[in-house]
Amino acid sequence: MSFPKLTPRQVFEAADRLPRARLAHLPTPLEEAPRFAERIGGRVRVFVKRDDATGLLLGGNKARHNEFLLGDAVAQGCDVVVWGAGVQSNNCRQTAAGCAKLGLECRLFLSLGNSSTEPRGNLLLDYLVGAKVEFTDAPLGPDLDALLAAKADELRREGRNPYYWHRPRVVPLAAVSYAVCVAEIAEQLAERGLTAAGLYVSSSGATGAGVALGKALLGLDAAARLICPMTWPWDIPTAIAADANDAARMPGLPHRLTAADVDADESFIPPGYGKPSFAGREALRLMATSEAILTDPVYSAKALAGLIADVRAGRYPDGSVLVFIHTGGVPAIFADPASVLDVTP
Repeated sequence: MSFPKLTPRQVFEAADRLPRARLAHLPTPLEEAPRFAERIGGRVRVFVKRDDATGLLLGGNKARHNEFLLGDAVAQGCDVVVWGAGVQSNNCRQTAAGCAKLGLECRLFLSLGNSSTEPRGNLLLDYLVGAKVEFTDAPLGPDLDALLAAKADELRREGRNPYYWHRPRVVPLAAVSYAVCVAEIAEQLAERGLTAAGLYVSSSGATGAGVALGKALLGLDAAARLICPMTWPWDIPTAIAADANDAARMPGLPHRLTAADVDADESFIPPGYGKPSFAGREALRLMATSEAILTDPVYSAKALAGLIADVRAGRYPDGSVLVFIHTGGVPAIFADPASVLDVTP
């Protein structure tokens, strides 16, 4: 089934039909990285979409998400946000920051895994902006989701009006923000007379759903390569397509995706979620030493490693334009500096 091809302006207008809290510095810059491109082979042009420069407590992709999520919370008259992820979560750091700006109480329930609870990196920033932090052994995914729902129920019984991580609502809402990001990229490239052959981003969730949706809305031919930082107990392409479809429904758009439309690459996850890889560390160093742009060691670095691997494998013709969507996460560098500096394979 064919769907109408939208202009970037029409995507922006569709997103603005939804409640929104203006939290991010948008549009973010689109910066060419010629020295980096030269060092990975020199056959393509690489541009960095600087979503590490979204503002909101050192930037990142969750600033875009929270424009819609916290906008939804404010529209519902909520007075407390119940959120959770890992101890060094960029998501929780920027949610806590958004709550501080909007005057909402923030309750964070952070899954321990093997993480230290020493206040450093993202966790330090959570405390600094006033989040109330509790640690839990509940693993990421359905178990942590259930805990957050239970905590929200407790707050309701106390007479509060909580907004919480309810996956069926918040993931599609957050995805809308990355359809907007893709529209920004298309507009910025068009101003230079360019079109992208590939978009690269670290995501196995809302950000990736938004990128896939943005590609469909704009009718782009570019590959939308979602380099997954983690596995989930469900089929990722199927879930991303479903979330993208729910995101399209929210502002009344007819576009729909199937799992076959989603290019989710799980091959860069090893040695595991939240653990730096050799290829990721190489990518981090190449971008840092050639362009003075820092990635985080476990999300954006692995996505950048995916771009490098595809270029080295000859996936794109000479002169192709590739866009790396930098999702931020730089505070994680300061959580475990030794792992970032490790150069062993």
